[in-house]
Amino acid sequence: MKKVKTKKSIWNLPNKITLVRILLTFVVVIILLLPFDMMGINIPKIFIDEKIVVDVKYMIAGVLFIIASLTDFLDGYLARSRNLVTDFGKMIDAIADKILVNSVLIILAAVGFIHPIIPVIIVMRDSVVNSIKMIAGSKGKVVAAIKSGKLKTACLMTGITLTLFYNLPFELWNIRVSDFLLFIAAILSLVSCGQYYLMNKDLLFE
Repeated sequence: MKKVKTKKSIWNLPNKITLVRILLTFVVVIILLLPFDMMGINIPKIFIDEKIVVDVKYMIAGVLFIIASLTDFLDGYLARSRNLVTDFGKMIDAIADKILVNSVLIILAAVGFIHPIIPVIIVMRDSVVNSIKMIAGSKGKVVAAIKSGKLKTACLMTGITLTLFYNLPFELWNIRVSDFLLFIAAILSLVSCGQYYLMNKDLLFE
């Protein structure tokens, strides 16, 4: 008897979790960009060790960023373990990742928390790699994630989180762990971009 394939719904649990990540991204962006002082809303500041002034809104955004980042692992795990992987899910997951990371990086650079070269490198790398994946996909080839790209993501997520939390507790000892991780992430972005190109250059120039 011939087995009938059932159509997978795009509104499954993993994809709903991905959409939650997008909503959380907008909340994080609003918290970071809204001029609360001008709106008459007093966001408290915390003084640590009499030299570090912490704006609580960045810590709130940091907590939400952590939650959003965890949903990235959760939706992928559920999709694979429950056989709920869909083309829509792959697309929306990639979009959710980019808008979460890139929007926060751009804002942090705009307010002077990180060097502008970090988001420039990350956004340029993503543009190149996504283009390679699109071209490969149009020719029926799936470009799998590579180790340097995964390590880049880990350094980037951790570096952003530490930056939102004012590099605490390392800032107490004047150790710039957040900057170091973001610098490593930028280097790994260039390395992984080069690897993606070398792995697919024959396909690109067919």
